[in-house]
Amino acid sequence: MKPKGATLLAAGLVLSLLCGQGKLHSQQQQISQFDREAAEQMLKTIRDRVKQYYYDPTYHGVDLDARYNVYEEKIEQVENRGAAFADIAAYLSGLHDSHTFFIPPARSAVFDYGFRMEIIGDKAYITNLRPGSDAATKLHPGDEILGLNHFNVNRQDFEDLTYFLYTLAPQTGVTFEMRDPSGQQRQEFVKTTVQNRPLAGSVDDLDFADYINHRESFQHQMHARSQEVGDALIWKVPGFFESDDQVEGMLAKARKHKALIIDLRGNHGGSGEMVARMISGLIDHNVTVLTRITRTSQKPVLAKSRGKEAFAGKLIVLVDSISASASEVFARVIQIEHRGLVVGDQSSGQVMETTIHPLHLPGEYGVAITDASIIMSDGKSLEGIGVMPDVIVLPTAEDLATGRDPALSKAAELVGVNLDPAAAGKLFPFEWTPLSAE
Repeated sequence: MKPKGATLLAAGLVLSLLCGQGKLHSQQQQISQFDREAAEQMLKTIRDRVKQYYYDPTYHGVDLDARYNVYEEKIEQVENRGAAFADIAAYLSGLHDSHTFFIPPARSAVFDYGFRMEIIGDKAYITNLRPGSDAATKLHPGDEILGLNHFNVNRQDFEDLTYFLYTLAPQTGVTFEMRDPSGQQRQEFVKTTVQNRPLAGSVDDLDFADYINHRESFQHQMHARSQEVGDALIWKVPGFFESDDQVEGMLAKARKHKALIIDLRGNHGGSGEMVARMISGLIDHNVTVLTRITRTSQKPVLAKSRGKEAFAGKLIVLVDSISASASEVFARVIQIEHRGLVVGDQSSGQVMETTIHPLHLPGEYGVAITDASIIMSDGKSLEGIGVMPDVIVLPTAEDLATGRDPALSKAAELVGVNLDPAAAGKLFPFEWTPLSAE
């Protein structure tokens, strides 16, 4: 794939060609004149919304009108709706902004691939498989992904690739080039489970993190979980969606232990208020969490400390390549304030603030537009950079294949608790979102 920022542009250029060559496996039909005109109107409306609401009135130097003319011409030449949607997405990709993206109209089918893949270090691996899926019969945790539908899979392009697969052009099948933990290479074609569904609901009810989770379809259930191991409490937070009472209950539980490990791996973000509440219960002084920079203002976000009531024990935060947005802010605050250690893999670098704009023509679609840049108290942005752990721990292919969790094991070791990787891997089993037929 192309360098990041050009990937979706390339996708808009080559989608029709790839479909014609049979490299993609989708349910695209030839575009009607009605759908073409609708796509052109979507592009125009999205351009106007970005001009009105994007946090940077200079748009990072991007000429939105000149870019619009280019992509309007492209849409006039596409052969199917998927290619038109890819061009709309490519138009927005010129901003190089993780939180500004196109939300296409809902489909009448749900696509479930049956596998979960993740970037670990600089490589992509299969990490989980849905029982009973075609993927479960052909793939294995720990398989390294060398290619997916003839595209390279790497950290730089991973977000664009998943956006393409789960949002722009869901596939009825995926061709993998794989390498197993023993080094043997093979190719597998994996069929997607496709279920029809009624078209109901609206993007009005979506926020950014909800949309990400819906798009991926294989998310964790959003409830937090915890385990007590020795003198440590392990608090797994897959998303910042807990109520104030739930957060307070967990902080009270943590104060009964000498150490706290907060696991933010796989956490796409969520409520900034929950982040501030957690920080206020973990640091013994007031903290400037971040500064929001909009078109018209710069406003700091503060976390007022509980003082002596704050948890005072050892603190470890776990992150991975999926950790994004609010989870990255939380981890970086812990580093800046020298409150604890961050362990795991480099986070995703998707740290802006966005608003979903529901749009109609005809039917429901939308656009997420960044309305604030996030600057940390050290004066730096995490966008496109992420959080680099203090202690890097990357599971190997063998670890994935056998269910070991060396990162959680290392976190326990750093707070004086013995937890071997095999036992750590069993503490929080992966939870699949049920299919409607299950």
